[in-house]
Amino acid sequence: MISVVIVGTGNVAQNLYQAFEKSNDVTITQVIGRNREHLTFVKNNIAISTTYNEIAAADIYILAISDDAIKLVAESFKDVDGIVAHTSGATSLEALQSAKRPGIFYPLQTFTKGKIISFDDIPICVEATSEEDLHILKQLGKTLSNTVVEIDSEQRKTLHIAAVFVNNFTNYMYTIGSEICNEHKIDFKLLQPLIKETAAKLDILTPLQSQTGPAKRGDQKTLHNHLQIIKDKHQRELYTLLSNAIKEKHGKEL
Repeated sequence: MISVVIVGTGNVAQNLYQAFEKSNDVTITQVIGRNREHLTFVKNNIAISTTYNEIAAADIYILAISDDAIKLVAESFKDVDGIVAHTSGATSLEALQSAKRPGIFYPLQTFTKGKIISFDDIPICVEATSEEDLHILKQLGKTLSNTVVEIDSEQRKTLHIAAVFVNNFTNYMYTIGSEICNEHKIDFKLLQPLIKETAAKLDILTPLQSQTGPAKRGDQKTLHNHLQIIKDKHQRELYTLLSNAIKEKHGKEL
């Protein structure tokens, strides 16, 4: 049985709490958050605290907090004997240099307020300074996910950049698509099957292989027609930039 203390009350903290609560191999000994009102998700008589004055003993302390707060909050855990691990994709292990046993427990997924998701298929990326601690973090990861991988800080930062492209930037494209639909009184939900199929293709094809569309085909007439319809300057610039990038990648010159 692995004991954990969760530090934080945001989306990641709440999802980890819910997942660990369902595990037969993990015990949550405490949840720490600055605002008591934000700790209402904690149930079953699990100890809560709004300060770092009385930190419970645990095998692992998970800092599921903002990147900017990691280094400062870690100072409050410099005397604990357990592993102190943060959940950030963009912050290095060095941010935990004050801890006796620093580590990383990074779930590669997007977490949204009010939405609890399953960890079964979420990759858990771990890092530690000793083989023993790495083993413990892997064991913790396996209580939640089918995919637990050792990735160092530089690899994790690079992975996080890739994640921004495939998730955050892609979602912004959905926002633009939604705006265009709304402008012309079209239901955005009509595009949802297309969105799902685009992602599903990646189960059998590489992103390069699955690329379709007028830019890839070199369909100059369609590209120009689209640009005539798009009135928003920012949308036109993005359409042109992305189309040119696709054309260059696939060797089409128009």
